[in-house]
Amino acid sequence: MDIIKIISLSLGSLIILFLLTKLMGNREMSQLTMFDYIVGITIGSIAAEMSTSLESNFMEPVVAMITYGLITVIISYLTCKSLNMRRFFTGRAKILLDNGKLYRKNFKTSKIDLNDFLMECRINGYFNLSDIQTAILEPNGRISFLPKSQKRPATPEDLSISPQEENIVYNVILDGVLLKENLEKSGNNINWLENNLKRQGIYDMKNVFLATCDNQNNLSVYIKLDKKNKHDFFE
Repeated sequence: MDIIKIISLSLGSLIILFLLTKLMGNREMSQLTMFDYIVGITIGSIAAEMSTSLESNFMEPVVAMITYGLITVIISYLTCKSLNMRRFFTGRAKILLDNGKLYRKNFKTSKIDLNDFLMECRINGYFNLSDIQTAILEPNGRISFLPKSQKRPATPEDLSISPQEENIVYNVILDGVLLKENLEKSGNNINWLENNLKRQGIYDMKNVFLATCDNQNNLSVYIKLDKKNKHDFFE
């Protein structure tokens, strides 16, 4: 009976976590702030405790998780409406390096070690600080780098050329299944697709693992391969 109850509570906690994630939105994953991090850990800990709470009332951790989730939603709403609330809960961006000057006080208040900063510079491809015009610590803990104009990659505008605008590449077949809506959005129909598949020697869509259509109306097809590729490219 205990095993069945643990399984039931685990499934229940997973469902509640899923619903809370939907309620709080994708911001929890894409822009994780310090507050979001703390709330996420707390809700996860409560859910884990709930799945093994055989003797206690399972409604208590459920209420606690819902409370944390609702508080997060309310704070998210307030930060969208008020700049001061946003600064209070998410913090401000801090300049760590600008025009050849390192701002030691911002390093100190951000609790960032100089070695950690230099490591982040190297990870982003800057092995020489003189290549960086500005480095900013974002509220989510990441560091943004603005390279000096002489060190940034050349753009088409620099070369006075006008490349053709790129658009979305549509997936028209996914794992053997035709995606009719995407095919229509690409401006094509089933006859066009079948004719292009036949030109590539494919007569059954079920043999296609992935097929995409770009803005030039080019169809790229990847057939299903059941064999393993045992070659290690990184030996």
